[in-house]
Amino acid sequence: MHRAKQDAAFLDLTVSNPTRCGFDYSAIPLDVLAAKASLHYDASSLGTQSARVAVAGMFPSLDAEQILLTASTSEAYGFLFKLLCEPGDAVLVPSPSYPLFDLLARLHDVELIKYPLVYHDGWQIDPASLDAAVTERTRAIVAIHPNNPTGHYCSESDRAALYGLANRHRLPLIVDEVFLDYGVEGRGETFAQAEASALTFVLGGLSKLLAMPQMKLAWTAVCGPARQVHEAMHRLEIIADTFLSVGTPVQTAVPAWLSVRHKIQVQIQQRVSANLAALDLCIQGTVVSRLKLEGGWCAVLRIPAVADDVELAIRLLEETRVAVHPGSFYCFPSRGWLVVSLLGNPEQLTAGLQRMLPRL
Repeated sequence: MHRAKQDAAFLDLTVSNPTRCGFDYSAIPLDVLAAKASLHYDASSLGTQSARVAVAGMFPSLDAEQILLTASTSEAYGFLFKLLCEPGDAVLVPSPSYPLFDLLARLHDVELIKYPLVYHDGWQIDPASLDAAVTERTRAIVAIHPNNPTGHYCSESDRAALYGLANRHRLPLIVDEVFLDYGVEGRGETFAQAEASALTFVLGGLSKLLAMPQMKLAWTAVCGPARQVHEAMHRLEIIADTFLSVGTPVQTAVPAWLSVRHKIQVQIQQRVSANLAALDLCIQGTVVSRLKLEGGWCAVLRIPAVADDVELAIRLLEETRVAVHPGSFYCFPSRGWLVVSLLGNPEQLTAGLQRMLPRL
């Protein structure tokens, strides 16, 4: 990849950093970072009150006392693994999904047990496989809503399966909603509901909501039975107080930034839609097809399963100077899948696909 990037002909169809994709961030008021409040340090374990109130405002049935701020969703996962697991315990995660979970689990001595997502006119959870994945060491169930990279929102039947299993086995849910606002061919409702029947931790952050990964701030909304929520927040406060990782300036800026989030999101939604249209046009009449995409920034391509996908991705990079993700990077089978980003320039996506398709 490093050598290929030196070539002027290189096209990166894996780009996931929105700050490198030409979006207009002028609507984001950066002057609030210089507010006098940023010079005052308040060691608030759960986060500053003003920032938590602003975040809670996105969830009409919750209040600030149910919000924990962290520097990233990765850190939030780490806190939740500390809260819920002892070394050797297990957490259920969907497959396919983003490979970051594997590293996070290893760092916290937690085992990941994968439950499969199945595709039949759209992605869905297989309740029987989900139930079969539970062991005596299982301590939580993770759901991605919408999933990365499959882009599917949890349907009503998916929610019923998740909550049914959580209640039968007395397990909490961890629901990652970082891409929730980026609907493409679908739309999903948040799991952050006060009346949730099981203890539920809902994750989000500025990295996706405002397409600003450099502004390190994420949140966990805790909902469900009142006693369990109170106990979880008490324990999370102790964990968070040990790190105090979130900077004051970004917390000071959150209320103003969240109020203009739609001005960033609409640009990304338009870009994703344009890229999806360009993709569909390019693959029309070819051996390549794409799977249904409900939300997110990626498209999953089905290709002839005639070669190992890692070897194929390397060959495409070497021969066409186009970078794509092999499906196995996201735990797809090792043949027959590629994943491309829909964040980049539509002309570049078209050019990259036109170079690649003859090789497939």
